[in-house]
Formats: sequence, structure tokens, C-alpha cells
Amino acid sequence: MTAVNPRILPPTASATNPPLLIRELLDSGVRMAGNNEIVYRDLRRHDYRQFRKRVHQLAHLLNAQGVKAGDVVAVLDWDSHRYLEAFFAIPMLGAVLHTVNVRLSPEQIHYTMEHAEDDFVLVHQDFVSLLASLHERLPRIRGYLLCQDESQDEASSTDIALPLVGEYEALLTEQPTHYDFPTFDENAVATLFYTTGTTGNPKGVFFTHRQLVLHTLGEASAFQAPGFELLNRDKVYMPITPMFHVHAWGVPYTATLMGATQVYPGRYEPQMLVKLLVSENVDFSHCVPTLLNMVISAEAISSGQVDLSGWKVLVGGSALTEALARKAWRLGIDTRSAYGMSETCPLLTADILPRDIAEADFDTQLPWRCKAGVAIPFVHLQVVDESGKPLPHDGESVGEVRVQAPWLTQAYYKETTRSEELWRDGWLHTGDVAVIDERGFLQIRDRIK
Repeated sequence: MTAVNPRILPPTASATNPPLLIRELLDSGVRMAGNNEIVYRDLRRHDYRQFRKRVHQLAHLLNAQGVKAGDVVAVLDWDSHRYLEAFFAIPMLGAVLHTVNVRLSPEQIHYTMEHAEDDFVLVHQDFVSLLASLHERLPRIRGYLLCQDESQDEASSTDIALPLVGEYEALLTEQPTHYDFPTFDENAVATLFYTTGTTGNPKGVFFTHRQLVLHTLGEASAFQAPGFELLNRDKVYMPITPMFHVHAWGVPYTATLMGATQVYPGRYEPQMLVKLLVSENVDFSHCVPTLLNMVISAEAISSGQVDLSGWKVLVGGSALTEALARKAWRLGIDTRSAYGMSETCPLLTADILPRDIAEADFDTQLPWRCKAGVAIPFVHLQVVDESGKPLPHDGESVGEVRVQAPWLTQAYYKETTRSEELWRDGWLHTGDVAVIDERGFLQIRDRIK
């Protein structure tokens, strides 16, 4: 490749080029829609201004417990306002947020917390017994902050065999409402979580502030595409993808950037999900196909007692089937597909329909809605053969998906060999087998065995 020498001009001596830090996403949301709300189940609601104050209070709380830049803070909680506050406060301190997958086995959870070198833990009351059984094998952890809902009974200290520093809400409300967050390198690690395969231990995946901000901007751009239009400050958003799973697909960061109203359902219970969808007039959610089917199969919906028409659902994790998309459509629910993986932060493609397809009837749209979609801004995606040669966009040539984007994990945490298998020739290799059609739509066919 021929070397190029583009012109780079020197800045004025006093000019600044601020780093891309997660705190900018929070400040944007407050500016855009300070009166919009963060809602937790039917238990709590507060506006964006209060949300930012609580993030600052959590930073003070963590700082008082000795959490400093570079430390790793684990969270075991259901989807909640607390988790959203941790999404911001922990990285904004310069610490690393470890979102623990509570669906792993106890031994796998122990492995991930030990491998991540967790220093401090936020733990929901539902997971206290689990951590009590692991605590003696996690000597690095300095303390545990108990998270419990207003509806739960007070837990006495004699009931909990963990060195608790106190209860989240009780300690939070004692803290000042402004924290002077530091400015640091945008390439500092912000988040860490673990992804599982068919064999071996879970693999650590990490992302920097810069990567998360750029992913948020790319996702926001895609979500506002004409005919797609999933999210803006006038929308109400509720995830049905766990916050421990790739930051709930990064959408809480995107929703915060835009100032959208956010609804967090806690533990996924069909009755509560349906209640919140209706009472909060939720416009947009995302989930795997099985969860969508669970929700729309709830008696109140399937019997027609509850109207969810106008609800948009982005489906990923596995393919959206035509049968499920049609079942949802008959209920007035607009389903679309997306594709990504833990290692890609995750969003790579979204089902943004071409104008002529978007204007056609549902039967014409249906097969397009079930494809993985087109690459979103900043993503370069190819399907290649075994030699690494890009294959034509003909909808028939099958190969492995490989990608480049500014938000892909750069390695597996402390896993040199696995990292070299993931990254080859400057491309992240997904292990997914797919085709790309003439209009750039990706369709996943299989996994490399």
C-alpha cells in the first residue's frame, strides 16, 4: 500500500480536544430532556436531573468505600435504576464496571469475579446467598453494597453472611449531589464482562470510554434512520435484554444520550413486563425471540385484553422467524432484526428497510424484517471464504463474517491465544456463517463448527 501524507495542521496553543468520556452521554441527556423520567417497576420514578445527582452521589459513596481509578466494581442486580446509575458513576470515576452474568453457574460466577480481579461489589438481595457461598474464595473484594427494593423486607445483619458496608439507598441519600469527576484518557477501560462458549471458561470482554461513546453515536444514528426511528427524546424505552448482557446492547447509553424516558422492569416477570408496557406507554424494547414470544403469549395480550399496537421491538441474539414476526404484527407490534455479538459491543447491523420495501405491504416486508440488516455507520463488514477473500453480495455466496469498527473489543482479557484467534489480518472474525445480498443485507446461516 502506498504511504500517504495528509496535511495535519498544528492547533492554537490554548486549543483543547476533550476526550470522549461516558460522562458526556449523561450530560447530553440532562440538557436534551431534563424533565423526562427514569422509572423502576412500579416502585420509583425521578427525572433526568435527579438521575444525574444520584450518579454523583453514587460516586461519592464508592469513593468513601475506597474505590479509585483502575479498581474493578462488580454489579449483580436485575435491570434497575441502580444499575443505570452504576453504568455511569463507576466508569466516570475511572474505575471499571464489571457486569456479572447472574445466569452463570456459581462456579462460573466465581471464576469471572476472580479473573476480573473485582475490588468491590454492588449486590441485589436476591444474590446475597450466592455471594456468601463464594466470599471466602474472593479475598480481594473489600466490601459489598446491598441493593434492595422498597418492597422487600429489611434484611438483618444476622441474616447476611457478607461484610456489607450498608444499603444502597440509605447510604446514597447521605452523599453530596455534586462530584468533581476527573478527566482522563478516553482509551481507559470502562466496562468488563464475560461471554461463554461451548467449551472452556468464560472469556473477558472489555471496552473503553472512547469505544462506548462511538458505539452510542453509531447506534443513535441507526436508531433515527428514516423508517426505523426507534428512539429519540419523545420515546419511552424499556429493555428486555439484561443489563449484564453487553450493556443491554448499549441502548441505555443511547437512550441517555437522547434523553428518552427509560423504564427498568427489574426481574423479568411477564405480568410486570405487560403492566409496565401499558402503564408507561412503552414505545421501544429489544430482546431475544424467546422473550418476545413469552411477552406476547401472556394471557392479557393473547386474549386481546391489552393493546400493544405501536410497540417496536428490535430482536437479536438469534434469528427472528417469520412466524414470530407475523404473530407480533397481528397484535400491532413492529418487529425488526439486528445483529452483533459480545465482542462487538454489540451492534453491527440493523434492519433498516430500503424505501421501496418499507412502503410495501407487510407480506413483502416480512422476509426483509427477518434478515440481520445492513451495517450501521462506522461498521465495515465482509463475508469471506477460507482464504480470506471477500465474497460477492449475491445472496448465495456463503462465508464467515468479519468486521472492523471503532468499538470492537481489542482482545480477550488476559487471554493471548484466544485473542489471536479472534483477531486475524486486522479483522475481528465472528465465527458466524452468512450471505450478503445485492442490497447489502446480511443473513446469518450458521456458526463455524
